[in-house]
Amino acid sequence: MDEIEVAVIGAGVVGLAVARELAQRGREVVVIEAAGAFGTGISSRNSEVIHAGLYDRTDRLKTQLCVRGRHLLYAYCESRGIAHRRCGKLVVATRPEDLPRLEALAANAAGNGVEGLRLLDRAETLALEPALQAAGALWSPASGIVDSHGLMTALLGDAEAAGASLALASPVTGGARDATGWRLSTEGFELRARHVVNAAGLFAAQVARSLGAPAPQLRFARGHYFSLPGRAPFSRLIYPLPVEGGLGVHLTLDLGGQARFGPDVQWLDGQAPAQLDYAVDPALAPAFEAEVRRYWPGLPPGALQPAYSGIRPKLSGPGEPAADFAIDASMPGLVQLFGIESPGLTASLALAEEVAARL
Repeated sequence: MDEIEVAVIGAGVVGLAVARELAQRGREVVVIEAAGAFGTGISSRNSEVIHAGLYDRTDRLKTQLCVRGRHLLYAYCESRGIAHRRCGKLVVATRPEDLPRLEALAANAAGNGVEGLRLLDRAETLALEPALQAAGALWSPASGIVDSHGLMTALLGDAEAAGASLALASPVTGGARDATGWRLSTEGFELRARHVVNAAGLFAAQVARSLGAPAPQLRFARGHYFSLPGRAPFSRLIYPLPVEGGLGVHLTLDLGGQARFGPDVQWLDGQAPAQLDYAVDPALAPAFEAEVRRYWPGLPPGALQPAYSGIRPKLSGPGEPAADFAIDASMPGLVQLFGIESPGLTASLALAEEVAARL
């Protein structure tokens, strides 16, 4: 049976960031991934947005790690040549009666330490993006986009250069704690690790139960995305005001300038992670079009095409206040990450620092 210092379960962006951080601190690290490739779960099915830290409360871990993670992520992308762009974001109030909510969001974001914010009136908003329908907007120049696969490739390369290794197609099937650490079983091998990090995303609660460790109930919310063929008449990210369970059907751009719209929020109850369905029903297109036309009335009829979907592991359900990130270090030698949804990509390098401090 192999013996190592740290086993990181999950090779998404957070697991890879943790492995890099620990390996560069001199730890012996093995990343254990159930799939046949790294970064195929939550990390491959999102908006690829670098969030500024506008939305949550200042005292929340999610906010603090988002703001710090953003600074770390931009610096890392610049130093490693990872494709990204600080394109900025407009959060749009489409009706005059929504302007107080926009002002409250601006005040919250400023309290979180987000730089460069500006409240814009209608004329200022349309001067930036003439195709919008808006009574006003909040301009966030610190928001951006990143090539998430390029980011994960760089994180893995750094981790491996520092001595870490990656075991693919190795789902964890069980484990137990003894006097010297953890014994882990996978479908392919067994190993002993002095420390374990559970960064398994959608499977984090399932992994925790297999280890006999505390596990909250995760609620799954599917978000669909539709794409727009050709180029959209926007050069910035366009977001409506937030809705329950998410940030509303927003317009994001990829690094080639193509627009995609999403995600919506569709709660999935009573399903195991392995049985979750990622299909996008074309019949959802009219509802997406209606949401988009609130801020872009010029969207051509029938233009949206089904793209992909992602599933968020939430610690709160419909009608409940949005939960914070949860980092559980209640068992010796085990750090578990639960409910790491958006802005988990942005916060990944800061999450890695946090895990290293708690290990």
